[in-house]
Amino acid sequence: MKRFLNQKAIELKQGAIRAMFDKARFYKDVISLGIGEPDLDTPEEIIEEGCKALRSGKTHYTGNAGIIELRQEVSEYLKKFNINADPEGEIIITTGGMGALALCLLVTISPGDEVIIQDPQWLNYYAQVKFAGGVPVPVPAYEENQFRLKAEDIKKKITDKTKILMINSPNNPTGAVLDFNDLKEIAELAIEHDIIVISDEVYSSLLYDGIVHCSIASLPQMKERTIVVNSFSKTFAMTGWRVGFASGSREIIEKMTRLQENMVACVAAPSQYAAIKALRSMDKAYEMTEIYKRRRDIMIEGLNSIEGISCYCPKGSFYLFPNIKKLGKISEALANDLLEKVGVICIPGSAFGDQGEGYLRISYANSEDNLEEAIKRIKKYVEEQIK
Repeated sequence: MKRFLNQKAIELKQGAIRAMFDKARFYKDVISLGIGEPDLDTPEEIIEEGCKALRSGKTHYTGNAGIIELRQEVSEYLKKFNINADPEGEIIITTGGMGALALCLLVTISPGDEVIIQDPQWLNYYAQVKFAGGVPVPVPAYEENQFRLKAEDIKKKITDKTKILMINSPNNPTGAVLDFNDLKEIAELAIEHDIIVISDEVYSSLLYDGIVHCSIASLPQMKERTIVVNSFSKTFAMTGWRVGFASGSREIIEKMTRLQENMVACVAAPSQYAAIKALRSMDKAYEMTEIYKRRRDIMIEGLNSIEGISCYCPKGSFYLFPNIKKLGKISEALANDLLEKVGVICIPGSAFGDQGEGYLRISYANSEDNLEEAIKRIKKYVEEQIK
């Protein structure tokens, strides 16, 4: 019998994050510091808006680019970051941020195009780029720079095949936030070498210590060469609603819309109406951010109190990327030990690229009680190892 899968499908592998969760199913009393998902519920008024949409008959197809009311609301939201995007042709509503990323990569990558990606970085980027026919090119980001991607390191990787640069700030897995000067230098490179920038900004509302979000699309000459990707999943605890958006040049957004027409038609109508309410309820997002900040501080203090572990304090997202090199174990072995011996799920840093070895990714999207208990368990494990 013939093998009916194509080569791209054959090469698709389960990610290390899901693999760790599959393994954790067989253990009891486990505390998860692994999944990149808010533990908080979608705010009640947003839920009610989705229910209202269902009850009022908004259960049909929408336009492929999404309902104009939501695109208009997104346009107003983007203006807060000095991005002027026409809701009629420069914004598309997508099935989460992942849907936006897939669409923009599929309509921009030609076979052999090189796509520059930070290392460590969320590895779904690598899988999507490869499936679209592109070549992922990792650029190291270093702890001494708080894992901020630097223009001088990007420049070393640019070739005549470079087409796209992907940036993610605030960052998954490190929590790094690119500041204005970082973005300015990266923008200058993109303009000089005629590179498209895909700016993944799904954690843009999760910022701490007075940091304000800056989008590279707001810089001079960058709007026309930047695709901004965002999502309601993290900001409003709406992961299951599957609604995100992208903004960019009219040419690219139009082709993303045509591809969405051919793949999923549109985002679920009730989710789109709920998303309008979400953007009008930013106070709820800010309340959740304050909760995450308290949790971040608990984890930073706890991790840095453990001999052999050090962790810089990130300015965004809900992730920490502690350095575990002094413990003398590779990250996968340590993550497996923490699960098997003390019932704490962490993700090995190696799951996010070669530069991630020697680190763990920890999500603090969990209750304060659970986070404090997790620290106790990790500390107990480390102390027993040192004996």
